[in-house]
Amino acid sequence: MILADESKRPITLQEKDGIPPPEIVSEKSALQIRQSRKIQPSAEALISGILQSDKTALSRAITLIESANPDHMDKANAVINGCLPYANRSIRIGITGVPGVGKSTFIEAFGTYLTGLGKKVAVLAVDPSSTLSHGSILGDKTRMEELVKNDHAYIRPSASGEALGGVARKTREAVILCEAAGFEIVIIETVGVGQSETAVHSMTDFFLLLKISGAGDELQGIKRGIMEMADAIVINKADGDNIKRAQLAKTEFGRALHLFPAKDSGWQPTVSTCSAAERQGIAEVWNTILKYLDLTKQNGFFDKKRADQNHYWMMETIERQLKAQFYNRPGMTALLESMKKAVANGEISPFAAAGRLLGEER
Repeated sequence: MILADESKRPITLQEKDGIPPPEIVSEKSALQIRQSRKIQPSAEALISGILQSDKTALSRAITLIESANPDHMDKANAVINGCLPYANRSIRIGITGVPGVGKSTFIEAFGTYLTGLGKKVAVLAVDPSSTLSHGSILGDKTRMEELVKNDHAYIRPSASGEALGGVARKTREAVILCEAAGFEIVIIETVGVGQSETAVHSMTDFFLLLKISGAGDELQGIKRGIMEMADAIVINKADGDNIKRAQLAKTEFGRALHLFPAKDSGWQPTVSTCSAAERQGIAEVWNTILKYLDLTKQNGFFDKKRADQNHYWMMETIERQLKAQFYNRPGMTALLESMKKAVANGEISPFAAAGRLLGEER
């Protein structure tokens, strides 16, 4: 066999000398875009845009409240306060599950179903941040190709940063802005960290836990933690050869739920199966949520939970701002570094160093 000379094989894609590549956009258009991005709208303009359901204004406002720049705090608070009277009118749904369970696929199917019912849906998708580079992929929009093009839907990916509990640092405030923009249903997709996603439970009305069968999760059903917080468990990917395994998992999780004490809401958590890829079982999930809302609004638990959540987030905000004030004190950076070295060298205990940094030297 005679092999062809690889060096003589024609190259399909190549750039010829002397022929510049075509311009994708004109320099004039690029300049206009850069200049428009530099213009910072006032708090009043952002509030007005949000109340008119302007998605651009909503996105810019969420970017503002997520900013860690202390100079942006007053403006961010003004936007939140301006939107607050128009908030608290949506159904807040938290959706969690381990990575690979199909959260994005489920949310796209669920969101598309809800918009088909005439609902306006906002999705706050929290993406995990790297502990090394501190960056996030923020690729949730690319995984929801259909929903992102829906006029009645809004998708906002945010990095989790250093926040724990499966949500971003400013997710609670973002919910307020989405409600003011007229979104009737706000879905919060967590990062999927397993048993520790407690924060999202404290900002939603209904907490949905996605599971898959055949992944060893059945035995996890008897563990306390995230299972106790779930108002419903949905076994996803119940299609093809996986249908029988999904039904078996449904039975196992149903048995496990009966081991937990009764919920204060008076609601008995449910277990169901669905196939987000094939859009099967989505309507049943929505009907379950409606039944839960009907029960909790009648017995008063819905309003009580909302009030408790507001108290919880007030205390969380106090702790967060105290921490920020501590690190922003003049000279704190240098003092902190010196204390770190002293602790590392054994010259002072960590507890005494902390006391000095807090101004409580012992």
